[in-house]
Amino acid sequence: MNIEKYKVSKAIELNNIPTLEKIEDAAKKLKKISKQLSNIQDTMYAEGKYSVLICLQGMDTSGKDSLIREVFKQFNARGVEVHSFKVPTELELKHDFLWRHYIALPAKGKVGVFNRTHYENVLVTRVHPNYIFAENIPEIKSLDDINDAFYHDRMERINAFEKHIVTNGTIVLKFFLHLSKQEQKKRLLRRLNIPAKNWKFSPGDLKERKLWDDYQFCYQDMLNRTSKKEAPWYIIPADDKPSARYILAGILLQEIKKYNFKEPVLSPEIQTQVEEFKAQLNNE
Repeated sequence: MNIEKYKVSKAIELNNIPTLEKIEDAAKKLKKISKQLSNIQDTMYAEGKYSVLICLQGMDTSGKDSLIREVFKQFNARGVEVHSFKVPTELELKHDFLWRHYIALPAKGKVGVFNRTHYENVLVTRVHPNYIFAENIPEIKSLDDINDAFYHDRMERINAFEKHIVTNGTIVLKFFLHLSKQEQKKRLLRRLNIPAKNWKFSPGDLKERKLWDDYQFCYQDMLNRTSKKEAPWYIIPADDKPSARYILAGILLQEIKKYNFKEPVLSPEIQTQVEEFKAQLNNE
């Protein structure tokens, strides 16, 4: 897989990037990659030097939840932590906008998945700037203060945040699930037409859908300003779920294999006593 074609390494226009890529036997191929990822994670845990942070962003119905389920289902449950960030709580609003994300970062040896991420603070709040007032920022007096410069400053602080955690051993990989408006319509109708899926539907989904163009503008600006060498964005065609899962897993596999994790070896003192320890156990 040529993962470079998905990476945001220069200025992009979302309208020119395909939302559909069909890969034959994607689900079957994903199983093999998931097993490899699981084995690598075991070694990474034993080594204890790195953690992996996977950031997932996308419009409603882009397939984030099912992707997490399918890509990571072969992992040791103790090795993966998934965080879904909803509307900030009262406590979270009493801190800076990155605080709740910082305390959710994966410990060394673990994989953390942010299902919606710190980028909500420059996406949803940019489409709905009145949400910013809940943060009680001293310098914000009116909507006029919540302008492009405000969000671009936030993006720079996010870049600095990610650079900091990368320096400390967190591998940051960010994925935008690029969904077409037509495919979203199909998935929303499916939620309404299938009784077992009704619980997933919210009237708010339709309100947000009317703001599609606003969200696309914000995503494009965010992708162009925050895809960095140390923390790149990848744009995943999301109209076909099995293919999207396989592509993301393939990128993840190639990226983390670069680190060549190694299991620690026994100290020389213990190595010289291995036969003695075996004898003790065999003679019990």
